Amino acid sequence: MRSIELSNITWRKSSYSNSDGGECIEVSDDLPAFTPVRDSKTPHGPALLFEASTWASFVTAVKDGQLPSA
Repeated sequence: MRSIELSNITWRKSSYSNSDGGECIEVSDDLPAFTPVRDSKTPHGPALLFEASTWASFVTAVKDGQLPSA
């Protein structure tokens, strides 16, 4: 597996993140094939890397209310 450099990408908070600073995720749109996702409370911690199409499907499902609530 190849290594993907994430140190120079631009992160943004998800519009679905909690506005009081809790439960926040950040994503980056800088990589065409992948969507990196990280916890905003640990910006130097690990990031998950999803294929862009998989992440887009997940976001669509969230917006459409297709996922069961906890």
